[in-house]
Amino acid sequence: MSDSPVLHGSNKRQRYESLVDQLYQDVFRYALWVCKNQPMAEDLVQETFLRAWRSLDSLENDKAAKAWLFTILRRENARQYERYRPELVDIEGQSIADAGDQEPDQRMERQLLLSAIKRLDQEYREPLLLQVIGGFSGKEIAEIMDLNNNTVMTRLFRARSKLKQDFGVDAEEVD
Repeated sequence: MSDSPVLHGSNKRQRYESLVDQLYQDVFRYALWVCKNQPMAEDLVQETFLRAWRSLDSLENDKAAKAWLFTILRRENARQYERYRPELVDIEGQSIADAGDQEPDQRMERQLLLSAIKRLDQEYREPLLLQVIGGFSGKEIAEIMDLNNNTVMTRLFRARSKLKQDFGVDAEEVD
């Protein structure tokens, strides 16, 4: 392999193909170890080699190629997790553990509240559940949801307002 950092045309292509031939299996094994999922590892390796192709000129020494590729792979894996938004489990059918000593009307109120929360739009339900069940602050919710703190506070306000409206409670009565 060449130690030349600047390659053009077929020289770049030959250098790249040589790296792929020599290191593909090592990079794939590492990707599989990192994400523990073969299809995801295949995607990760493909993206790694695509990024490697685009920035091949920055690899000054081919002897450092394996570490360079692993670094690209680790960064791409981190990027995938930054973009990853887990699907929220629909709370339909889910219940919060009931204390056995609740009166029937308390259970009914709780069920009505859960039903009202389920009817909220996703954009309002998610931050409310993060705050009420997760115990997160508005700032933490903003970070989790990758939103502006003011947006989160507005959504929390609207979620509570909608719940108050559903229960026929005036804001002045509660505040």
